Formats: sequence, C-alpha cells, structure tokens
Amino acid sequence: MEKAQEIIFAGFGGQGILSMGQILAYSAMIENKEVSWMPSYGPEMRGGTANCIVIVSTSRISSPIVSKFDSAIVLNQPSLDKFEFTVKPGGLLIYEESSIINLPTRTDIECLRVPAMEKAQKLNKKQVANMIILGAFLEKKPIVKIENVLSALKKVLPERHHHMIPVNEQALEIGKHFAKSPVKVTV
Repeated sequence: MEKAQEIIFAGFGGQGILSMGQILAYSAMIENKEVSWMPSYGPEMRGGTANCIVIVSTSRISSPIVSKFDSAIVLNQPSLDKFEFTVKPGGLLIYEESSIINLPTRTDIECLRVPAMEKAQKLNKKQVANMIILGAFLEKKPIVKIENVLSALKKVLPERHHHMIPVNEQALEIGKHFAKSPVKVTV
C-alpha cells in the first residue's frame, strides 16, 4: 500500500456498518499501520442511518475528515444516493444488491454488487452479511491480511459472540471468492 486508503462504509444502523469499519481499523493497527476510524450515526441507531470513515495508511494521517473516497461500501439506497459521487475517479463502489433499487450510474469507477444478504441467509446467519461485503472489499483492495481481520474480530466482538468467529471467517471467504468472479453490471 503506497498511499492512504480512504473508505466510507454506509447503511442503516444494525447492518454492521460501524463494526465493518472498526474491524478494518483494528486489523490495520495489528499490522502497525496508521489508522483513523470516525463513526457517525443518528440518535435512533438501529434503523437510522450510520456511516464511518476509515483511513488506513503507512504514513501519518493529516486529518480524519475527508470528502472524497478511494472506496465506498454501501448497504442501502439512501447511502448509495449520498455517497456514489464522493468516490474518486478510478475508485471502487461496493453495494449490497438486494437493498439497491436505482443502480449506480458512474462509469469512471469500478462498481461491484454483492449478494451479501442472500449468501448470509444460506449460512443461516444474516448477521454476517457485512463480513461477506468486507471479504469482497479485501479481495479488491487487500490493504490488510485476512488473518489480522480474524484477530481483530476477537477484539471487536464481545466474548459472548466469539462462537461466531468461524462463520465470520466463512463469510469473509465467500466475499473474497465472489469478488474474484463477480457478475458483471452494465450501466
């Protein structure tokens, strides 16, 4: 990784948006990288909008506040509407396909739709849809190692949920595999 990676994660509260960002941030810290994690959510939490900005760098981060991103990971239509045009040209936009009605229109970025909810339901754990998305992101932008993501999960997940680590690992691998051979989307 030569330059900082600036990523926005966005969706509804309860979709694991903040967790995704926090897990990525912890993973980068395990690798001794410079990290900024800045969450933002409404007072209603679950069901309201939530997003977080994560910056991962090998050098100092000058500001945690950015308005243009290398990548956007969005899990609902309002977030796609709000953040599609904040992705830098040549950047990456990943979205959960079942929650998007109006597809992205940009042709100067890479768009990857991921059927994360469908795949998570096949695992009988809809809670791991966010890890499927994170796995797809890390396949496209390998800014941290998967083994460090698993170590970070142990820090982020409460101990009572550590029994979920194997299914989260499976979800990450499903996402990585999907991103290797995605279904092409034409605009």
